[in-house]
Amino acid sequence: MKPFTSQGAAPTVEGTAAATRTELDPAELREHVTTFVTEQVMPQEGRLDAGGATADAALTELRAAAKTAGLWALPLPIELGGQGLPFADYVQLAEAEGASDHGPTALGSASLLDVRMLQQHARDRVRDSYLKRLISGELRAAYAMTEPETPGTDPALTATRAIAQPDGSWTLTGRKWFVSGAADADLIAVLARTDGAAPSRDGLSLLLVPTDSPGFRIVREVPVFGIGGQWEITFDDVRVPGDHLIGEPGAALRIAGQRLQLGRTLRCLRWLGQAERAFGLMCDRARSRTQSRGPLADRQLVQQHVFESLLAIRSTRPLVHKAAALIEAGHDARTEAALAKVAAARTLQQVADAAIQVYGAAGLGPDTALPSLLRMGRMARLLDGPDELHIEAVARRVLR
Repeated sequence: MKPFTSQGAAPTVEGTAAATRTELDPAELREHVTTFVTEQVMPQEGRLDAGGATADAALTELRAAAKTAGLWALPLPIELGGQGLPFADYVQLAEAEGASDHGPTALGSASLLDVRMLQQHARDRVRDSYLKRLISGELRAAYAMTEPETPGTDPALTATRAIAQPDGSWTLTGRKWFVSGAADADLIAVLARTDGAAPSRDGLSLLLVPTDSPGFRIVREVPVFGIGGQWEITFDDVRVPGDHLIGEPGAALRIAGQRLQLGRTLRCLRWLGQAERAFGLMCDRARSRTQSRGPLADRQLVQQHVFESLLAIRSTRPLVHKAAALIEAGHDARTEAALAKVAAARTLQQVADAAIQVYGAAGLGPDTALPSLLRMGRMARLLDGPDELHIEAVARRVLR
């Protein structure tokens, strides 16, 4: 793939000169991203899913290729090493990027939530120390909110505690789990109680914890449907510098709310991309698979799977894009983000399931991405809050 060029100076990341971008229209830029994800990321998914040194080697190769192609860190700020693509334009290609669950990491946009949060709420030393290195890929960050034996949807029950010390630092004690990428993270943003006792939504703060701190420990990997990437971690009197508090004490839920609205919408865009991928696989199979009575595409029940899947995708996309537009404009998008989240999760699960049904037994095996797409579709109904939480919250707002 040839690199493409743009206005402005080209950022340099990890010693590799990234190409600059031309003023490509969103459709053309999306085509570049689609080609990269399809031709370079998807063939490496087996290595990336394997974890450990195998995954690290594959990711290093892909990141270098993304930088050479001029596709690295598209939505991140130019002054920090990204390419400054406006969020409204990034939304147009996020589906293509997310068609592989590894796409955002390979293309350097996975740090978008962390970068935005630290840009807006971190102290100067934290921004100066970490932002450029996060965008370059030198550092990785994770986000720890959920605790064992505690409903993840009820932060009032957070038991992890940070105690202020006379020198201005914090001592952090507690346990978190289902922390994505924790084993590879250099920094983890941790929701902790800094004042008062549970149950209470007051007194919750966010702390940015370097994972090389004494007292930080990886407890175990928590596989989801047999696939790793989620981790349980513990903090045993971990000393956190005072300037690593994100925002003000007690402001965690406001900051987390901003992050979650954007994060849910980005996930929805990626789930749409994965649903489109499953849809394409289903259609290819229906056209190419021939039985004694003719091709599968001639069967009415197969045609129904195709129709219902297309209807789900086309119905969900406007909800997701409306939520993204409201968030970018700074408006309250709670209702729209919740509608989008529930619809996109259902759509991915529905379309992946239909594609497997059309594939038959071959759809259950390792020769297509369908098992991983179905797994993500089922996970999606719990990620960032279960469907029931969003349904209830939207209904309450509407009825008020």
